[in-house]
Amino acid sequence: MSHSEYDVACLTVRLGAVAENYRTCRRLAAGAVTSGVVKANGYGLGAAQVTAKLLAEGCDTFFVARLEEGIAIRPIAPKARIFVLDGPHATSAPAFVTHNLTPVLNSLEQVAIWSKAAPGRDAAVHFDTGLNRLGLPPSELSVLAAEAKLHRAGFNLVLVMSHLACAEDPALPMNAEQLSRFRAGLATLPPAPASLASSGGILLGRDYAFDLVRPGIALAGGNPQSGLSNPFAVTVRLTGRILQRRRVDKGECVGYGATFRVVRPTSLATVALGYADGLMRALGNKGAGAIAGHKAPIVGRMSMDLVTLDVTDIPEDLAATGAEVEFLGDTMLLEDMAQAAGTAAYEILTSLGRRVRRVYEGAA
Repeated sequence: MSHSEYDVACLTVRLGAVAENYRTCRRLAAGAVTSGVVKANGYGLGAAQVTAKLLAEGCDTFFVARLEEGIAIRPIAPKARIFVLDGPHATSAPAFVTHNLTPVLNSLEQVAIWSKAAPGRDAAVHFDTGLNRLGLPPSELSVLAAEAKLHRAGFNLVLVMSHLACAEDPALPMNAEQLSRFRAGLATLPPAPASLASSGGILLGRDYAFDLVRPGIALAGGNPQSGLSNPFAVTVRLTGRILQRRRVDKGECVGYGATFRVVRPTSLATVALGYADGLMRALGNKGAGAIAGHKAPIVGRMSMDLVTLDVTDIPEDLAATGAEVEFLGDTMLLEDMAQAAGTAAYEILTSLGRRVRRVYEGAA
């Protein structure tokens, strides 16, 4: 018996679907460079595997959040441009040079650090257009713009970027406001490639694409615009197997804290998957699993290693001990799980546990 046959939980990552989603983004942003955002371990899918697959699709520009993430994928993509969104601090700047990583400068302080540590080297500038998170605020942008052609800034400007706050809702006026602010900010700086759109921004239309787009959640199959149909393919399947079945009488309770009481004679199935595997605790009494396409509600609290389903209405031969239960995939959609857990698809994906055996389909 192989090791995999002992495993009762599995996360299948469809790298072919990641590639398909990349091609969809490239088509939607026709005329712009399509990069790949592989921060947070490739949105939980595996940064190394996703990076390799995107390289095979012709992607030559990547974004990560942390310096260590850039260092980790550099051997996989030795010739690619890798932007680090957090930017440098005084002690980390030398590592950017050593690993040929391009910092995104978010403040005048970072501009000064990079100009001193790596004069004349490439960098991106991120200025804020309303998200009020990272990025130069208007007061700092005007100071930087006053440095004629940035000749005293001490670095080579290769990208100017900002980040949309409300791209998940195309009806919100904030999108157009940020687009206007971005164009105004660009006009104060020397000519350079520009980037405003991440996954949601790509779906807002070509006006938001500029020279480079930065899909992340879209590559992972998430829907960047809530309430609208998802144009991206499913990339992950999270499954567990039924360990035990039992019948309980009306009035019996299920799980820690006795938070669920059955109202009829009920068949329960206990499945080998829990919050340690990324099946969020908030799904207790709210989420569901699917057995051969039939949905079964989660009853009781989520445990660290186990979850219990009400399988009363599912044919017994389908919900037998050892049967596979899908919690994320083709039947149980990512957005549905996120809604049931009261969170976002981003958190679901990046919370997927390391204990679950991972299977990669369609590796480059």
